[in-house]
Amino acid sequence: MGFVSLGCPKATVDSERILTQLRAEGYGIVSDYGKSDIVVVNTCGFIDAAVQESLDAIGEALSENGRVIVTGCLGAKAGVGSDNLIREVHPKVLAVTGPHATEEVMAAVHEHLPKPHDPFEDLVPPGGIKLTPRHYAYLKISEGCNHRCSFCIIPSMRGDLVSRPIGEVMREAESLVNAGVRELLIVSQDTSAYGVDVKYRTGFVNGRPVRTRMTELVRELGQLGVWVRLHYVYPYPHVDEAVELMAQMPGTVLPYLDVPFQHANPQVLKAMKRPASGERNIERIQGWRKVCPDLTIRSTFIAGFPGETEAQFEELLQFLDEAQLDRVGCFAYSPVDGATANALPGALPEAVREERRARFMEKQAAISSRRLQRFVGRTMQVLVDGAEPDAAIGRTMMDAPEIDGVVRFTGRGKLVIGDFMQVRITGATEHDLIGVTA
Repeated sequence: MGFVSLGCPKATVDSERILTQLRAEGYGIVSDYGKSDIVVVNTCGFIDAAVQESLDAIGEALSENGRVIVTGCLGAKAGVGSDNLIREVHPKVLAVTGPHATEEVMAAVHEHLPKPHDPFEDLVPPGGIKLTPRHYAYLKISEGCNHRCSFCIIPSMRGDLVSRPIGEVMREAESLVNAGVRELLIVSQDTSAYGVDVKYRTGFVNGRPVRTRMTELVRELGQLGVWVRLHYVYPYPHVDEAVELMAQMPGTVLPYLDVPFQHANPQVLKAMKRPASGERNIERIQGWRKVCPDLTIRSTFIAGFPGETEAQFEELLQFLDEAQLDRVGCFAYSPVDGATANALPGALPEAVREERRARFMEKQAAISSRRLQRFVGRTMQVLVDGAEPDAAIGRTMMDAPEIDGVVRFTGRGKLVIGDFMQVRITGATEHDLIGVTA
């Protein structure tokens, strides 16, 4: 790699930090443009002369090498007719960041010049250290949350929403797929809000400009050839675009949405300070299923929230009848230290909360059982997770690991964990399917 450092001593320190990280990760630094696979230019943007010097340095690096990442103060300077002066003058640069942005620079380097994995020297495998089985992995796309739900304290612990650069997310995803992962489970506190904090700014995926937004990310992930499953999706209008991708990219973008509705009564949702009311959720569900008939919808709910009346709880049960959700979990409300809901009037006795949770789950069990019956007689693709003494265990597209159901199947054929198999469904219980290899 080549490196050009301009500007004041503070910029020099930034350069030192970037160079230290590059060397720590095994990248070599050379002083010849011709011998560099990529060039990083740390710029200054204080006075006109410094701006011109930085622009000239970028131009020289582009002319001599062609693959240039720009960082530093000039990266934060707006142009006359665009959001960024550097891209206005030098549109061919690979990436631009502002000052003291070591992580962003490294993300751009990783995207455009991945370091080959050396099994004899590297202590960490290409996909990183994982606690999940080798064939599936969780991919976190953001941290924190902008919502202030009254029952939740996550923002006080993890802060506001911070979306990861889309190029960095895709680089990790590609690394996981190359390491043998067959299913990517997309997680965050609010997957639908991905990119809101950075105003959906354009990032780069393998040199291509791509917006930092859920729809674009899902489209990119769907091209990796593995299962992509979306979790923690708030029911915002643009989720419709993700459902359309599920219909357009079957077998990769799974027809599966994990949507935490939490309740159905507008007054209870308001007390929860949920970002989406329950009034149009039935319409949303119907619209999603019209676009993608095989869509599986998983959700979670809270029963016995402070102030919840019997009539409001009955409205929640009615919502279950109308929504016909596939996979559902329910928690009896429990006070959490630091949650503002603890101060709400109308706290319910624990016995009432638990009784409502039990009634909720009893109704949902019947719904789930009926919905699973429609798969009996069909042949389905199953991802093999393991085996029990009398059957193999796998999951269909509608089953997330550990929280949803499984398929228990028997039959001929070599059983390899992480492989896909065709299984004919012969029976169903409240939560699981039974089958034989096709």
